[in-house]
Amino acid sequence: MYHRVLLKISGEALSSEQSVICRETVLDTVAKIKSIRKKDVQIGIVVGGGNIMRGRSAEGMERNRADHIGMLATAINSLALQDALEAAGVPCVVQSAVDMDRFCDPYSARSAKRALEEGKVVIFACGSGCPFFSTDTAAALRAAEIGADALLLAKNIDAIYSADPKTDPEAVRYSRISYDRVMAETLRATDLTAITLCKEQKIPIRAFALSQIEQIFEDDSIGTHIVEQE
Repeated sequence: MYHRVLLKISGEALSSEQSVICRETVLDTVAKIKSIRKKDVQIGIVVGGGNIMRGRSAEGMERNRADHIGMLATAINSLALQDALEAAGVPCVVQSAVDMDRFCDPYSARSAKRALEEGKVVIFACGSGCPFFSTDTAAALRAAEIGADALLLAKNIDAIYSADPKTDPEAVRYSRISYDRVMAETLRATDLTAITLCKEQKIPIRAFALSQIEQIFEDDSIGTHIVEQE
């Protein structure tokens, strides 16, 4: 189904009630990523930092600085994911949009594509490197830059709904929806900048629960497809 993908993992999906970074969840996610690689799928990953610090929700803090802290949070999650991947025997490199040579490599689309072609998982840390842009937008940007077949949004919910299914029992689950409808109805699938970029670059989006990563490569009904036409 896919040859090269950009997988966006939300920071919250890696956490638990007991831990900011849940080792059990990380190891389970890594096992699934390892299985996907056996299908000859090239995998780039953007991981959020919401389990540690989400810039736009930092009350009383200057937004620019809050977003910088959020970028550092994504670097922490990226390094934790890299550690688990390498321990599982999966070659992996972390590339950062912000220079931090002691911890990871600088980002460039050319080196990222080369690493993907060599069979390495590439984790993109620090979002886009710019404040005021979410990691979902950074994921859309990296998907475009590396020529991904799809942007895969691994969330803590199994699909896109018309409302929050946890609070609205009548919320409608969408299996397939257009970019335009997501924007028109301001559905909480991802931010509108990411949707706009994917629409312009014709990159299909798929939203699903983190636990379903393996299944989406086998079952087209898993999650929600965001495409040009419904």
